Amino acid sequence: MIHPNDQQPKTPNPKLTVVAHMMTPGVVQIPGDISVTEAATLLEREQMPCLLVKDTELHFGLMTPADIVKKVVALGLAPDDIEVRAIMSHPVHFIEYDRAADEATTLMMSSGAPILIVTKQEQPVGVLTARDLVLSPKRCQTRVPATIGVMDSHSPGAQHQAIIVQLSHVGAMVQTATLLLPGTRVFLRFTLPDLTAPLTVTGTILEDYDPVYESGRAGTTGSPSVDVQFTGLSPADQSRIKAWVLQNSPKSTDLA
Repeated sequence: MIHPNDQQPKTPNPKLTVVAHMMTPGVVQIPGDISVTEAATLLEREQMPCLLVKDTELHFGLMTPADIVKKVVALGLAPDDIEVRAIMSHPVHFIEYDRAADEATTLMMSSGAPILIVTKQEQPVGVLTARDLVLSPKRCQTRVPATIGVMDSHSPGAQHQAIIVQLSHVGAMVQTATLLLPGTRVFLRFTLPDLTAPLTVTGTILEDYDPVYESGRAGTTGSPSVDVQFTGLSPADQSRIKAWVLQNSPKSTDLA
């Protein structure tokens, strides 16, 4: 995949809010020759802000609900008779998952694009919207006890003690003495203060994140931190975490 904003890889700062912290994980990709009706059904079923249209090997577009309304419904056209390639928006703007959120804001402002496709090693992995940047809180600084373990196939393995030190609805920074390599699939089990029901989420250790050692924290001095990107989080659990983070984040960082 070709990136319009071709940039050299960077080693991200784990304390920095990056694109992966704020995006909606997952990308639904479709060919350009399916009907608008089929695409609209996919949008509704997957609950995604857009679909990535791969019309040819090098020609991409986006289809959003707004495209359907403005270019089909408003004109009185029949969605069954129109191919997605006829109404898709382009060009598509891409950004790497480890870029700072401020870079995403700058790219949106300079390009006028309200949606960015997030990539990881040139493969689509998520969607970032202007609404995400405005409404999604930065990671909440916290101290939540947790257990973490490696996923063995589809079964959880041994559990290890951990502390969640940063949390959002798409991921967490976790302190643990357990060695967890980038790309490892893990499960994370924790209970948020003021909420009685425990949460068990799965995730992946983000690549290119060097272990961070924090000192001066009781009980965790010298513990390395790993960045966990949540995967397969249910809408209900995502809403619970998002609401808790909003309530417990400093007011000055709610709209970052």
